[in-house]
Amino acid sequence: MASSRLPGKVMKPISGKPMLEWVVRRARSASRVDLVVVATTTEPSDDELAAWCALQGIPCYRGHPYDVLDRYYKAAFAYRAAIVVRLTADCPFLDPALVDELVERFLSASPRLDFAANRLPQPWGRSFPIGLDAEVMTVEALERAWREADKPHQREHVTPYFYDDAAVEALRFDQNAPRWRETSTPRGFRIALWHADSPLGDLRWTVDTPQDLQFARALAALLPAGDFSWRDILRLLGEHPELQKINANVKHKTHRDVDERMIEGKKPENGFV
Repeated sequence: MASSRLPGKVMKPISGKPMLEWVVRRARSASRVDLVVVATTTEPSDDELAAWCALQGIPCYRGHPYDVLDRYYKAAFAYRAAIVVRLTADCPFLDPALVDELVERFLSASPRLDFAANRLPQPWGRSFPIGLDAEVMTVEALERAWREADKPHQREHVTPYFYDDAAVEALRFDQNAPRWRETSTPRGFRIALWHADSPLGDLRWTVDTPQDLQFARALAALLPAGDFSWRDILRLLGEHPELQKINANVKHKTHRDVDERMIEGKKPENGFV
């Protein structure tokens, strides 16, 4: 709820429903996801969010406000997860089918993977639109990151410790390369990045600013009442190109951007330097 660019964003209504409801409902539609848990903070500003989860019967874990890696690991531990799927609560148009396919690819990979995603930040890059983000990891890998990650951006953004040292050329989008790319990192993680068929990473379907919220509300008003896929959205935006102009000038945060409160010394229980 304490978003710096759009305070209270996860409870902002989109077509009459809080954005968080969109995220939870679509996450629960993924057939390979056994349990959806909202991982929020212990800050008083998130009391409203936690109360809403309780009213809706949605499991909710409350943890560290700024060390999101600490919060994720402890939520996973509390609910005895073996495989963790990370979805962010500012992505109301996430696609359950994409989540399922990412999980399937992760589980069927040989040798066994520690981490896989359908997007990474620059310089590795993304080819799926911003707002379809999904990451999958084993709880063992998550625990190792929780124990070893010692940089503020690794703690706030949860997963950079898996790929910070990965070779860019091994994962970056290449029209002539396979869409599913795997590599081993110097830290010993086996990771994978899944790309779309064409580079669409400049499309912005997430909600982090007032302009994003305006876009999301305009898009939602045109979506079918039932289920829809990310390709349905792509076709719809092709028919209504004016929608993409609403938030076209919003600058996307990088994985190196961190909340100033993280740097000001509010450390997690296990500590970092």
